[in-house]
Amino acid sequence: MFSRKLWRAKVGRSANGLSYNERMTATRQLTAIIEREDDVYVALCPEFDIASQGSTVEQARANLVEALELFFEAADQSEIARRLHTEVFVTRVEVAVG
Repeated sequence: MFSRKLWRAKVGRSANGLSYNERMTATRQLTAIIEREDDVYVALCPEFDIASQGSTVEQARANLVEALELFFEAADQSEIARRLHTEVFVTRVEVAVG
């Protein structure tokens, strides 16, 4: 089974009453790798090593987006910089088998 830590945080409101999504002013393109593991789909963002899961591909993706947004809400800039992998390459390879 998938052994990476899942980021969990509580959604809150700021002093001005706005949620994180309402305060967010910038977006960032990140990588999502989704694979089936037994009866669930696991979604991983390799840039920050954050993962989530769901019973469908769409649910796993949505849960990963939520986990990433919660991470950006809770983490300070030093943690974001420390966890960020700036060079992520996703490719296919062909190998001899047998």
